[in-house]
Amino acid sequence: MSMPMSRVDLVTGLRLSERHGATAVFRILLCCLSCLGLSPHASAGTDEYAALRRRMVETQLKRPGRDITHAGVLKAMAEVPRHEFVPPAQRKYAYEDGPLPIGYDQTISQPYVVAFMTEKLDPKPTDRVLEIGTGSGYQAAVLSPLVAEVYSIEIVEPLGQRAQADLQRLGYGNVQVRIGDGYRGWPEAAPFDAIIATSAPEHVPPPLVDQLKDGGRLVIPLGPAYEQYLYVFKKQGGKLDRQAVLPVRFVPMTGEVLRGKAP
Repeated sequence: MSMPMSRVDLVTGLRLSERHGATAVFRILLCCLSCLGLSPHASAGTDEYAALRRRMVETQLKRPGRDITHAGVLKAMAEVPRHEFVPPAQRKYAYEDGPLPIGYDQTISQPYVVAFMTEKLDPKPTDRVLEIGTGSGYQAAVLSPLVAEVYSIEIVEPLGQRAQADLQRLGYGNVQVRIGDGYRGWPEAAPFDAIIATSAPEHVPPPLVDQLKDGGRLVIPLGPAYEQYLYVFKKQGGKLDRQAVLPVRFVPMTGEVLRGKAP
């Protein structure tokens, strides 16, 4: 039996094929990536930040008291290049245990919070997921290899445009980004198997309940800035069962929710 090709060999081959215009070789190498269960963006594990990602997973996510155990979530967190989703000046801090500013009074969440929310969402390979608050695009990138489709809404136009460009550049092809008010959801793409929100309203927006499948999961922070909790909801018979799981602090949801009006 021949030895499997290493990631380094694959990346080297990709570079050589591009340099010499060897389209056939390039396609063969992409097939090899697929056979190994890798995607083009997953090869980012060979970059200079790979060791920092591994350390992040071991010291921030697996450590006692946090105990992230979902194998798919841990794999995604170890492979998604968080440094690509923060401003250049913040990249040296990308894998530290805290949130970072991304402009427009918004932040990229702490890695542990991203992993925790993703695990609580209980992602499945066939899921269609709605994300409220694209932000940097990092949460959508973590979800991308775990589900079938991600629909993400960002109310701050420059952030949404930047996230969309970064997600496309990095190869997260099953993520769609829309500029708009997350309170209203994405009705024409509904129903969704799961919904995740990365900004905090004080109540669950009714349109999100309507767009969630029966049996679906909703992970959302609720409450005023000084007293927020992350809640996990499950829709059963048109009603929501809820569980408070973690005290958190997210930026507030803006748009329609501030006027207290349903669409």
